Amino acid sequence: MTTPVSMQAVGAYRAAMKRLEAAGQPVAQEQVQPSSFETLLRSEITGSIGKLKGAEQASIAALTGNASTQQVVEALTAAELSLQKVTAVRDRVISAYQEVIRMPI
Repeated sequence: MTTPVSMQAVGAYRAAMKRLEAAGQPVAQEQVQPSSFETLLRSEITGSIGKLKGAEQASIAALTGNASTQQVVEALTAAELSLQKVTAVRDRVISAYQEVIRMPI
């Protein structure tokens, strides 16, 4: 399976940041108040992680006999929808990033 160019760029950026931090050079970070989009994105991601963990817990509870099949299906469906939403947003962000990269300087 091939890795998209954008994911390679993200990986290269992370590796460069780790090298700078390991070398002891301070990494400049701008202190900015979170915008409403950032807050929304963060809350959606946190909620999605919570739904995925809830689905795992419901599955484990069903295996031990402490949850019904309906509860498991509801938890898994909510987690699946949440994951699809996060994936769609991620795809749009990557697409926008690629468009910015293609712009002439």
